[in-house]
Amino acid sequence: MTIQLTADMLLSAYAGGIFPMAEHRGDDTLFWVDPRLRGVIPLDGFHMSRSLRKTIRSGRFSISYDRDFAAVVQGCADREETWINAMLTDLYGQLHLARMARSIEVWDGADLVGGVFGITLGGAFFGESMFSRRPDASKVALAYLVDRLRAGGFALFDTQFITPHLASLGAVEIPRADYRKHLTAALSLDAHFDRQDAVPDPYSLLQRNAQTS
Repeated sequence: MTIQLTADMLLSAYAGGIFPMAEHRGDDTLFWVDPRLRGVIPLDGFHMSRSLRKTIRSGRFSISYDRDFAAVVQGCADREETWINAMLTDLYGQLHLARMARSIEVWDGADLVGGVFGITLGGAFFGESMFSRRPDASKVALAYLVDRLRAGGFALFDTQFITPHLASLGAVEIPRADYRKHLTAALSLDAHFDRQDAVPDPYSLLQRNAQTS
């Protein structure tokens, strides 16, 4: 059955605890997902390894927010198997124009080498996908994302599923019922992705993470 989603329908689905996926990039249909176990990254439990700290401290990468949202989505979909089809790409773009879908970009000079994007609702951030073209680039993106979510008053960082990569950064699985409780509480908050005006320098990011980890 073909689902003709609108941006408002997509937001309503997230608020209800479900999200859509496609079987593959060329699929013109979507299906709803409501995992029994939900992946989340506790914002006070993000794990920054020694090697990740070293990468951030080196200043090798520069960070931007919403500088090239479309390229981040494309980078996330540019893999052999992806659930991001044309319909979702269009909807994410619409939500980005409404400042409800946001991205973090990681640059190596002029090259976009990593990033993460997701959707904001109240105090919840629904992480959609991330990509990396250099070692640690996606981890750096997540570190800056978690820092911004903390600064903006967010309470829930939903990763949908959990992978070994996310688990190494502090992601955990929680039962569906517990997730719904956290989601309800987070949606009632007045969080702001833009509350932190400036991109933090590496030293400040590491200092804040040391205080909260």
